[in-house]
Amino acid sequence: MRTTIPTGALALAAASTLAIAATVNIVQERATEGTAGCGVSHIFPGLTQYYSLQSSGVDRSYSVHIPSNYNDTAPYPVVLGFHGSSEIGFFFEADTGLSESKYSADKIMVYPNGLGGAWAGANYSEATVPEDLQFVSDLLDAVRAGWCIDNSRIYATGMSIGGGFVNTIACSAVGGEFAAFAASSGSFYTDATGPDDGCTPARSPLPMLEIHGGADTDVHYEGGPGEGGIEPAIPDWLGWWAERNSCGTNTSETLFNGDVQHYTWECSGVADLLQHWKVDDMKHCWASTTLDFFRNRGRSGPHTH
Repeated sequence: MRTTIPTGALALAAASTLAIAATVNIVQERATEGTAGCGVSHIFPGLTQYYSLQSSGVDRSYSVHIPSNYNDTAPYPVVLGFHGSSEIGFFFEADTGLSESKYSADKIMVYPNGLGGAWAGANYSEATVPEDLQFVSDLLDAVRAGWCIDNSRIYATGMSIGGGFVNTIACSAVGGEFAAFAASSGSFYTDATGPDDGCTPARSPLPMLEIHGGADTDVHYEGGPGEGGIEPAIPDWLGWWAERNSCGTNTSETLFNGDVQHYTWECSGVADLLQHWKVDDMKHCWASTTLDFFRNRGRSGPHTH
């Protein structure tokens, strides 16, 4: 499912949301004081813990990884990571390595589980868009109540349909709770036909990063019919976000003998607020230098993205 990926460029891309976090805080003005979960102690820090909650009358589940030196009085940034289809948060956690200390030593990672192994937006999704957005809202309430969270630094990243759902969040009122978004190989089913295709961001500009393989045979860079519906061409989708964010003309750099292209936009006076990495020979995978074991494990489920 993957070809050789240039090591230097994709070391940055592997961190997805975390890679642009440092540049986006200037557009988020929410106070940084801790949430109600400050002061709540947790046993076995450094080990992923599993939880459930009720949302829209349905039992939903998620896992949380906190740093091994977690301080329950210090507000932490939190990253929600959304898995691809036919998967669960555990697989996304394992494939991305985002719970490793080099990415999450000073962050809290949250891995929600989609109903039926998918997120809303595809024609095979079990949950509706309103139901999954409500789950995100309920999940944020639970995380704020249970852990010490910095409200100004809440981020979302995801792979494939998880990346597409990150975009769905960004296009909704719930997206106002987040500082920035990053999608990897995103299948943008709910944002496929134009800048006003039901996308109403809670604020503008809204930081967005997308990473995609030019050789992706599951979610084609050029767009078109996908397994779960129509998908936009990635350059078109980027143009819509440039319009929503009031961005100027993009600038680009070519790396690694022309295999990697990095595009950035200045939006509403904020440099690099919209970013895109295209890796010409990369297929449908999380952008990193290691094998996506669970994504390539030969599973028998009907959906592969």
